[in-house]
Amino acid sequence: MIARRTLLAGLGAGLVSAPFVARAAAPVTIRMGSLKLIHSIAPYFYERFTPAGYVVEVIPFESPTECKNAVVTKSVDFGTFGIASATLGAAAGEPLTVIASTCNGGMAIISKKDSDVRAVKDLRGKRVALWPGSTQEVFALERMRMEGLSIKDIVPVRISFSEMHIALARGDIDAYVGAEPAPGVSLSSGVGQLVEYPYGTEMGSLNMVFGTHRDTIAGKPDLVRTMLEIHRKGTEFAAKNRDAMIDMAVMKLGQKREALVVSAPNVDLTWKLGPDEVKKAEAYARHMLALKQIKRLPEPGFVDTTFVDAMRDA
Repeated sequence: MIARRTLLAGLGAGLVSAPFVARAAAPVTIRMGSLKLIHSIAPYFYERFTPAGYVVEVIPFESPTECKNAVVTKSVDFGTFGIASATLGAAAGEPLTVIASTCNGGMAIISKKDSDVRAVKDLRGKRVALWPGSTQEVFALERMRMEGLSIKDIVPVRISFSEMHIALARGDIDAYVGAEPAPGVSLSSGVGQLVEYPYGTEMGSLNMVFGTHRDTIAGKPDLVRTMLEIHRKGTEFAAKNRDAMIDMAVMKLGQKREALVVSAPNVDLTWKLGPDEVKKAEAYARHMLALKQIKRLPEPGFVDTTFVDAMRDA
C-alpha cells in the first residue's frame, strides 16, 4: 500500500512538472451600426482588415435616426448615419461625437422621364417627395432657395426613400429628392430622369458620417484608434474596387446590380475628416437652424478630427 505522504509528494511533483496551458482570451467584439444603403457598404469589408483579437459585428439599421440612437444608447459601439441625424442629436445635447467621414454624395433630384421638370426651378407647383429632417431635404431646400423658390412653391409629399421610385413610377409624384440606390433604379429602368445632383452649395456633397458615444472616446481611446484604422482600410478598399463594392451591395443589401452600376459613381466613400469637412458640417448646422429643424447649434467639439488627424499623419 502506498503511504499517504508518498502519494501527496508524487502528486505535487506532477503538478510542478506538468506544462502550463493558458486559455486563449476571447476576442473583443466591436458592434458596428450600418445603414442598409450602398453609402454604408464599407463595414462589410471590415472583416479582411480586422486585426487578431477583435471581431466586428455589423448591425444593420433601416434609418439614420435608428443607427444614431443606437450609438447614443450604447447598443452599438460605433455607427454610420447622415450628417442630419448627427446634427439633430448633437443640437439636442445627446452625447454623440463625429470622428470620421463615411460617404459623400449619394443624393439626387429625379423627375419623371420626359417630363418638363429638368431643372430645380421647374419644381415650382410640382409634387415633390421629401423626407422631413433628412440630409437630402436640407440640400434640396438650399438649392431651391438659390433658384428663388421655397417650400411654399412646391407640394411636398412625405415619402420614405425606399418608396420614392415606386411613387414616381405610379405617377403619385412629379419628382423626388432621394438617396441611392433609388435614383439609380429610376434612371436604369427608364422611369426617371436626372434633374441634378444637389452639390452646388456651401455644404458640397457632405452626407454620411462615422460617430461614437463620448464615453467611448474618453474611456476606450485605443478601441477608437483600432476601429478607425479598420474603417480607413475597409473604406479605401471598397472605394478602389467598385466591382467588389457592387457585388457586396447585391449580396448584403439585396439591391439590383443594374441600378447599382448607375448609383456607384454618385457614391464617394471616404474616411477623411478635416477642416473642409468641419466647415461644411458647420454650414449644414446653420441651414438646419435657419429651417428651424434644430433650436440651437451643436456644442463645439461635436466634430472631432483628433483621431483621424493622428491616423493621417502616421
